[in-house]
Amino acid sequence: MTDAPNAIVERRKRRLAEELGRSLQPPTVPSDIPPLTENRRVFLLEEAEELYWNELEWERVTDEERVDGEPLTELIFPGFLAFVRGLLLQEVQEDSLAGAEPRPQVVEEIALFLARRLAELRQDLNGRGEDLDQRRVEEALTSRLLDLTLREYFGVSPEEAEGGMAR
Repeated sequence: MTDAPNAIVERRKRRLAEELGRSLQPPTVPSDIPPLTENRRVFLLEEAEELYWNELEWERVTDEERVDGEPLTELIFPGFLAFVRGLLLQEVQEDSLAGAEPRPQVVEEIALFLARRLAELRQDLNGRGEDLDQRRVEEALTSRLLDLTLREYFGVSPEEAEGGMAR
């Protein structure tokens, strides 16, 4: 039996709060930001999922983003993480042609997508197969990516992360 994605995300949130020694506040959307349409929400979520699969596949093909022989999530998923940061952007430069339109609700759904994938991978690891090593790597990468996504969502600074969830 695997964990439900919601339970995985909630455990990660609790662990992050404990490691930081503070409560976590989700980002807010300013009242002047128009609501997100369903079509736009689905589009943004699909874009995040596509980035995940594309960057994961690129790493499988190249197998080049390693430090001390271990794959480094931050180097494997730069586009994905930049996309998450963009969805949380609260301010832009004065000369920007477009204003900031934070969409934290999409980042919440992205975290659930990652948790679903993590649950699937963990269930796969209980089975047999020739791709077991690859699934172990993907499970570790996806687990770390979920942690990084939640850090971005809750605005955890790199300095705070070094003392908390840094691995």
